[in-house]
Amino acid sequence: MGNVPTSVKHCLSYEQLIQDYPWLGSRLQEEKCTLTHEYPEYVKMIEVGPRDGLQNEKEMVPTRVKIQLINMLSETGLPVIEATSFVSSKWVPQMADHTEVLQAIHRSSHARYPVLTPNMHGFQDAVAAGATEVAVFGSASETFSQKNINCSIDDSMLKFEEVICTAKQQQIPVRGYVSCALGCPYEGPIEPTKVAEVVKRLYELGCYEVSLGDTIGVGTPGSMAKMLHYVMEEVPSSALAVHCHDTYGQALANILTALQMGICAVDSSVAGLGGCPYAQGASGNVSTEDVLYMLHGMGIKTGVDLSKVIEAGDFICKALNRKTNSKVAQARSKSS
Repeated sequence: MGNVPTSVKHCLSYEQLIQDYPWLGSRLQEEKCTLTHEYPEYVKMIEVGPRDGLQNEKEMVPTRVKIQLINMLSETGLPVIEATSFVSSKWVPQMADHTEVLQAIHRSSHARYPVLTPNMHGFQDAVAAGATEVAVFGSASETFSQKNINCSIDDSMLKFEEVICTAKQQQIPVRGYVSCALGCPYEGPIEPTKVAEVVKRLYELGCYEVSLGDTIGVGTPGSMAKMLHYVMEEVPSSALAVHCHDTYGQALANILTALQMGICAVDSSVAGLGGCPYAQGASGNVSTEDVLYMLHGMGIKTGVDLSKVIEAGDFICKALNRKTNSKVAQARSKSS
């Protein structure tokens, strides 16, 4: 461990982290050891299964199934459930029923139901359908931005600014997403300073929270800590969330690292819905069940009923005729 202070050694979960990133040791000492076992008392769970999970399905999922899934998730205590996406049906046909879904779900008084709106057209359609919260999605990778939303990062910010300004006028909260925060399928590793720059722009435009997405699941606790270090220099941790894919089995470890650094909001997907199109055969979103099991085992409050989430996961897996990607749900099923 070299010259790392004893106080830092005792509170770190990842000693190798200090060897790989020497700057982190001094950073921790300055901030009274951010990477400690002083985890947050409460973590906000953002359920993305109905949108981010289902949009990757090749077979069309019946609208009634989507509605029932969201209704079941609403009964779990989840505070945020991403309902659908108001994007062009030409590009994402799975979300073509967005208006019907949003208008038919039973909204719980304790939950919010944001929808994705990439531009003004989508925003206007979403508001007309009854949306009370929206989200915009950008990228830290120029190539991914071009391929995902058909424009450069700078051009995407201009579109987002229009949406966010209009949303402000209508008192509609806007959440932001940044894809490829830990790696890009086209460009490879992304410089943390680039991620920080994009996150800062979204935050300054007016996004109340920005979700940092490990789009292809290549991140590790080391790269997560390094990226967050730079991002948190520009944006407070209270305005950040993490969105981890489990392609390489690193999602829970990455989330744990984020919690240790002060992040208190986590995106996840029931039953691990959502593929990883850039890594054939690999799993995508981390499952809500597995994240909840970890958090509850650590004594962290979420307000979410794990058993009810497992029931919702069982429902959607039967509807899709597939097995759950949740290790917790698999274990519970075997033991019952």
